[in-house]
Amino acid sequence: MFEILDYLKDHVLMINLLIITIYLGFEVISKVPTVLHTPLMSGSNAISGIVIIGAIILVRQAESNDYVTLALGALGIVLGTINVVGGHAVTNRMLEMFKKK
Repeated sequence: MFEILDYLKDHVLMINLLIITIYLGFEVISKVPTVLHTPLMSGSNAISGIVIIGAIILVRQAESNDYVTLALGALGIVLGTINVVGGHAVTNRMLEMFKKK
């Protein structure tokens, strides 16, 4: 129990930064019009690729007993991969609409 409290005390700035970025990201994405959603999803694939690389680096540099860092890194890898694969599928479907039959 005290380990968690010590971890939270030591990482207050990073936790606050994480909360602010989640809120800011939600606000920005929710304001995007439906017409622009699919083209912007193509661009977010590149950002998700960077998230995946960062999460892999985080997991590689984490100590084996730092479960919070390992869990957040694994979560970043999984969610980034889902976003890249889903974005790629949606982009391909969008581009299929413009091909001549």
